[in-house]
Amino acid sequence: MKKVILAGVLLCAAVVTHAQQQYEVIVDDHNGKQQKMYRGHITDSLLRADTAFKWFAEGEKVYEPRPEVVKTIKRNKEKIWFKVFMGTWCPDSHYIIPRFYKLLEAADFDKGKVSLLAVDRSKKDKGKIAEGLMVTNVPTIIVYHHDTELGRVVEYGETGKFDVELAAIIKKVK
Repeated sequence: MKKVILAGVLLCAAVVTHAQQQYEVIVDDHNGKQQKMYRGHITDSLLRADTAFKWFAEGEKVYEPRPEVVKTIKRNKEKIWFKVFMGTWCPDSHYIIPRFYKLLEAADFDKGKVSLLAVDRSKKDKGKIAEGLMVTNVPTIIVYHHDTELGRVVEYGETGKFDVELAAIIKKVK
């Protein structure tokens, strides 16, 4: 019995340790102002819960998803997943990421199929994933079908309508 309890305690400790290693918190001193920054795998729930990131709730509140984009995501939600790079310090991310998540919620998209990675100002994350995928600007939203990249929207996209460009990429799914 003691071995079972010990094994359970060790397993819990390993899970907690692993969860703590998903991201790190950095206090960034930029232009004379201190700012909290995440680096590594994070979630939208973490951003919503952190009072340092009030921009998340504000961005969601003002955005109304385009119906045609919601329909495209809904039609293909079982076939796609996203890898998203953002900076918690980045004004473009402050604008796009809350709207992206509101769009996914409107489409009833499984957020478990979104890998959200926070990068520092040099566009590096904890696992060097951004570097491997040649992410140079944030936010960058990459759309995948299985393990194949269908396309990506960088910052506001080429047209300034990141959501419409996402829908165009998603329509490539066969």
